[in-house]
Amino acid sequence: MTTVTPRDLTLLRDALGPLRDREQVAERLLESSAKHSFDPDKELDWDAPFEDGKWFWPPELVSLYGTPLWKRMPEEQRMELARHESASLASLGIWFEIILMQLLVRHIYDKPVTSNHVRYALTEIADECRHSMMFARLIEKGGTPAYQVPRVYHNLARVLKTISTTPGSFAATLLGEEILDWMQRLTFPDERVQTLVRGVTRIHVVEESRHVRYAREELRRQMVTAPRWEQELTRVSCGEAARIFSICFVNPQVYENVGLDRREAVAQVKASGHRREVMQTGAKRLTDFLDDIGVLRGAGRRLWKSSGLLA
Repeated sequence: MTTVTPRDLTLLRDALGPLRDREQVAERLLESSAKHSFDPDKELDWDAPFEDGKWFWPPELVSLYGTPLWKRMPEEQRMELARHESASLASLGIWFEIILMQLLVRHIYDKPVTSNHVRYALTEIADECRHSMMFARLIEKGGTPAYQVPRVYHNLARVLKTISTTPGSFAATLLGEEILDWMQRLTFPDERVQTLVRGVTRIHVVEESRHVRYAREELRRQMVTAPRWEQELTRVSCGEAARIFSICFVNPQVYENVGLDRREAVAQVKASGHRREVMQTGAKRLTDFLDDIGVLRGAGRRLWKSSGLLA
C-alpha cells in the first residue's frame, strides 16, 4: 500500500487503484439519494395482516438451521424462531444505526458545512433515522420483544463512540452494514417470506448500498492518509468489533422465548458448520475488501478469525 501526505490529493491510491475525489463521490451519492429514497410509512402497507404460512426470515438464515435441534423442531416452532430472530436482527440494526449516526456527526463536525461530503453525511443520517423507525415498527407489528444487546457490549459501544478514530468508525460501519445487507439481499426476493418483511429489507438494501459506497471510499482514503499508529489501532479495533458483532448477532433469549433450551441451542449454533458458512459467506465481500486495503493484518486478523467471520 502506497502512503502519501494529504496534500498530494491527486496521487492518492491504494491496492485497489486511484482514490476518487471525495466531492465527486458525494455528488453522485446525493443524486442517487434524490432518485431512490423511500418513506417507509407511506411505501409499505403496515395495516395488512401477516400471511399464514410465511416466514419472517428465510429458514436457511435462521441460526439453528440444519442442526440436530432444528431437525427435531416442528415446523411451527421453526417459523416462530424465525419471527423472533428477525426481531433480534432488527433490534441489532437499530443499535448499530444509532452508533453510526453519532459517528457520522463526529466525522463531519470539523468539515466544511457546505461541502457535498457533509451534505451526503447528513442525508445518510436522515436515511438511518428512517431505517431505525422502520425496524422498530416492524418489531412492534411482529409482536415480539425488542432484543437488546448484552449490557457489557452496550456500554463498550459508549466507549467506541467517544474514542473511535475516523478509519475505525468507517471500518465498524461497514461491519454493521455489509453482513446484514447480504442477508437482506437474499430475503427481499424470497416469496416464502412475509410481504412486509420483504418490503422492509428491499428499502434497506437500496439505501444501504449508498452508505456502503460512502464508507468504503472514506475508509480507503483514511487508511492511506492516517498515521501508522492510527492504521494499527484501526486493525485491532475492527477485529474486536467483529468479535463483538458475532457474539451479539442473535440474542440467545430468542431460544428461550420459543420454548428451547438456551444452552443446548447456543452450543448447537456454535458447532454448526452451516451457520459458520453462512456467516463467513455473508462477510466475505467485506473481508476481501478489508484485506485488499490492509486492514486484516496482525492482531486484527487474529481477532477476525476468532470471531468466526473469517475462515
